[in-house]
Amino acid sequence: MADIAHQHHERLDGSGYPQGLKGEQICLEARIVAVADVVEAMSSHRPYRASLGIDRALEEIQRGRGTSYDADVVDACLKLFAQNRFAFA
Repeated sequence: MADIAHQHHERLDGSGYPQGLKGEQICLEARIVAVADVVEAMSSHRPYRASLGIDRALEEIQRGRGTSYDADVVDACLKLFAQNRFAFA
């Protein structure tokens, strides 16, 4: 659990933080949480900004598919939303 929390801001291309890990150096669970975190953060209201919306969030993960975010994880996330199998309450 600690590794997942510690690695979820890492990006496949090494541009993330705190360790600058790349690709398979990032545990799968952290790659999953990274995509979920981006989608949730962008599509939710924050005290410092309004929600950017689910469409912008999904565009972001699609834009970073295979470079910033794990392609298989992005594909699974996009599929869930396309099939209306997931929605934020």
